[in-house]
Amino acid sequence: MIDAAVVFLDWFGVVVFALTGSLAASRKRMDIAGFVLLGTATGIGGGTNRDAVIGATPVFWVTSPGYLLACVAASAAVFFLAHVPQSREFLLLRFDAVGLALFAILGAEKALAVGAGPVAAVAMGVVTATFGGIIRDVLSGESPAILSREVYATAALAGAVAFVLLSGAGVPRETAIVTGFVVTVAIRFGALHWNWALPRYGQPSGDT
Repeated sequence: MIDAAVVFLDWFGVVVFALTGSLAASRKRMDIAGFVLLGTATGIGGGTNRDAVIGATPVFWVTSPGYLLACVAASAAVFFLAHVPQSREFLLLRFDAVGLALFAILGAEKALAVGAGPVAAVAMGVVTATFGGIIRDVLSGESPAILSREVYATAALAGAVAFVLLSGAGVPRETAIVTGFVVTVAIRFGALHWNWALPRYGQPSGDT
């Protein structure tokens, strides 16, 4: 049962990130090819990088091309429907938060499954969660969210750490997954609502 749920969440995360990519394309008024390219690259980017790093080759969408088709379908749908929501920015940020949380946990979970240690698993969770968004932002000409003051990668890091620690402590897998997801979403949504930000580097007084 839990394995089926994890597979569903993996598909859901890919589609959610594909939606964020295509919503970003709508803000840039791209054509349908741009929607599909940006949506697909965002949807599979994090997982592709994760699989390449941990040696899980061929990467997931090569053996399961349905992921690619789902990204294409979701992106094409947004091309025709992106004008319907009142605020695409609001949707983009909320979908992105959900995708961030899903991939932070699933990335760490897959790394543990292939024998990675806890530190590497956390790192893979963060990479999986953030790399698709980096691709989206770079291709759409935006400054990547991970490089801004917003609490973004930190949310993924906290969720991945919570999942890995609970897994190592023998907590049931489903409980660890849900907890890690909730931690990431809560921190990211809190950052969006209350404008949480990490301290910036400031030039010390007297420096030239």
